[in-house]
Amino acid sequence: MRSFYHYMMRYRGNRTENDEKKLADWMFQDHSFPKQAKTYDEISRYLEWNIPFPSALSVFDRLYDTYLIEEDN
Repeated sequence: MRSFYHYMMRYRGNRTENDEKKLADWMFQDHSFPKQAKTYDEISRYLEWNIPFPSALSVFDRLYDTYLIEEDN
C-alpha cells in the first residue's frame, strides 16, 4: 500500500483549481508533511496542527476514505 501522500499527488497539476488540488499542492510544498504516513490518525493530527485552509480537514476525510477503498483493491 502506498502512502497517502503518494496517492494525493494525482491531484497536483489539475487545471481546475479545487480543494483536492489545493491540498495536494500544499502537501507537496510542506517539507514537514509526513510523506510516508498511511494512517488516518497520523495525517489528521498533522493537518489539525498545520491546517492549510478552512475546509482542508473535510477534504482530507473524504479523500482518505477514497484512498482506503482504492488501495485495498
